[in-house]
Amino acid sequence: MLQQVNGHSSGSDAQGRESLREDLQEFLGGEVPLHQLDDLTKVNPVTLETVLRCLQARYTADTFYTNAGCTLVALNPFKPVPQLYSPELMREYHAAPQPQKLKPHIFTVGEQTYRNVRSLIEPVNQSIVVSGESGAGKTWTSRCLMKFYAVVAASPTSWESHKIAERIEQRILNSNPVMEAFGNACTLRNNNSSRFGKFIQLQLNSLLVPRDHQMTGAAIQTYLLEKTRVACQDSTERNFHIFYQICKGASADERLQWHLPEGAAFSWLPNPERTLEEDCFEVTREAMLHLGIDAPTQNNIFQALAGLLHLGNIRFADSGDEAQPCRPMDDGAVRTSALLLRLPEDPLLETLRIRTIRAGRQQQVFRKPCSQAECDTRRDCLAKLVYARLFDWLVSVINSSVCADPASWTTFIGLLDVYGFESFPHNSLEQLCINYANEKLQQHFVAHYLRAQQEEYAVEGLEWSFVNYQDNQTCLDLIEGSPISICSLINEECRLNRPSSAAQLQTRIESALAGSPCLGHNKLSPEPSFVVLHYAGSVRYHTVGLVEKNKDPIPPELTRLLQQSQDTLLKVLFPADPEEKSQEEPSGQSRAPVLTVVSKFKASLEQLLQVLQATTPHYIRCIKPNSQGRAQALHREEVLNQLEACGLVETIHISAAGFPIRVSHRTFVERYASLRRLHPRAPPDPHSPSPDEGHSAPWALVDFAVSRLRISFGSLCPQRGTGQLEVVRALRRVSTC
Repeated sequence: MLQQVNGHSSGSDAQGRESLREDLQEFLGGEVPLHQLDDLTKVNPVTLETVLRCLQARYTADTFYTNAGCTLVALNPFKPVPQLYSPELMREYHAAPQPQKLKPHIFTVGEQTYRNVRSLIEPVNQSIVVSGESGAGKTWTSRCLMKFYAVVAASPTSWESHKIAERIEQRILNSNPVMEAFGNACTLRNNNSSRFGKFIQLQLNSLLVPRDHQMTGAAIQTYLLEKTRVACQDSTERNFHIFYQICKGASADERLQWHLPEGAAFSWLPNPERTLEEDCFEVTREAMLHLGIDAPTQNNIFQALAGLLHLGNIRFADSGDEAQPCRPMDDGAVRTSALLLRLPEDPLLETLRIRTIRAGRQQQVFRKPCSQAECDTRRDCLAKLVYARLFDWLVSVINSSVCADPASWTTFIGLLDVYGFESFPHNSLEQLCINYANEKLQQHFVAHYLRAQQEEYAVEGLEWSFVNYQDNQTCLDLIEGSPISICSLINEECRLNRPSSAAQLQTRIESALAGSPCLGHNKLSPEPSFVVLHYAGSVRYHTVGLVEKNKDPIPPELTRLLQQSQDTLLKVLFPADPEEKSQEEPSGQSRAPVLTVVSKFKASLEQLLQVLQATTPHYIRCIKPNSQGRAQALHREEVLNQLEACGLVETIHISAAGFPIRVSHRTFVERYASLRRLHPRAPPDPHSPSPDEGHSAPWALVDFAVSRLRISFGSLCPQRGTGQLEVVRALRRVSTC
């Protein structure tokens, strides 16, 4: 026992030994409960099983966020937790000297990105990549982060600028319900699934107050809206939320005006009896009003959507004679749809039933009656065309409302909310593009962290044992590689002047890409298909209709019909342009290559990745505890598959073994060069203590600088303390050089 004097140990050395003994006893004799481990780097040993046990314990204790080194793991609670996202909690994380010492939260990531922007360390612009399966909570996470920035990035210097900032913040927040109403739907996996991808650029301005950044605007970029959902839904899924909102939320007068009587049945409105939280019409209308979409324009939008619902009720009967057009089975649906879209009824019916063909050098026009299947296809194409143009117009309106002038902002924080990995009983071009996007983002994470961090240590000559990880580059080569890949073969089928064969496409893919380890086979499938072994699991894609979707043909007569509309909104969406030529209407020999859906999507993904690579990235991995969306239920196999797919264990290994502080020499010297003045060069005095002994006043400031340095970079590995001594010594060398 240590000798005690007035209740204290006799000497600082004894006190230090006692503290060390207590730490050792706690380490050897006691184990911290799993639900209290807020960083998975503390799990010992780090395996899929131990990580899962820790996450399960925390989920049972209603703790939904856990650090995993450079990544934040977010478990979907599947229940409201309002106290976890209150403005008061946002301000607490914003005001904390070291927010990484608080409980793990998306607000920690939000505050870290905001402080990184203020520190002006390159790259100044930040990005947050929110990834995970469909239904894992990505949309909710992005929504909460936007609210966080709206709260903390508001520091105006005058009442006038306060009102401007308040209006901008409100408009940015109001973009969420509008985008979700028109772009989200209930699917097999998620009641509020994003059927498009979006990158939100939150624009910050530091011109008014140096080193203080105020949000001045935002810009939204969208990717691949699943417009086929307008006319085609699984029996257990739903159409876009907005259709249910107008049918359930319209007033009696609006029902009369839009021809939506109570209990009306629409072919394109499956499961109308289901009531979801997203079926809130008034929230959408109010948000649209704040974005500058006035009541008359809203009325035009909802009237056009009602017209699309009636368009879906148009059915055709086979005429039995190829020379005669198909007969509509319900004249009322044609009449009502034409009335709501303000189109001439006879031209509408003729366009749906008659195909115009131009042939010969003289471009002679021939009119050919369509088959029943062709009539249905043209009807669906008309609806998809209107909805896609409407969605793009809404995005442009939102951007014009919230986007700041380029001269008024200096930096940005980007939020990427992209559709999650999907695998359904029937997968087509939409799922192929969605999973392709997820593969690209996984490769971005692999390249930026799993590979780059370890290569950096090797280049610097540090002792490092490489951690193996799953690299999905092989799968990307299969999908997009050169010269032959799945994308190139599908595009080639679109260019060939012959009818597409689903079985032939399957054969071409399997024979041309047989050497790829990521191409699987399913010989028991009754339908032509191919299997891709993605990083998140294998998916079987059906080839029936895949080439037609990739072409995305728009008969020119459909566009000309819509240009005849007397509706104010449709006139904006389809302006009359006599010089406009469709890709289906080439002149002479100057046939341009068809711009396919895959080509456009691939180009947009490349642009997105260029933006991400020019920023400092942060990662939030959303995990779906179960497929049923039930609270307090964590299905081990489902979670294990997600953890294994995203390489979380490898991430933890690298984070735990890596260096917590990484800063370039140039940035380090520039940031702390002022410390040289604290210790001017002088001849060494043999009787003076060495710089490493004691704590003179200048070195107290050095220690303070070290603490500030750890605030800026501690999020890379928040709980590790190694490296601080090295930083102190480096600072002292800088000050004496």
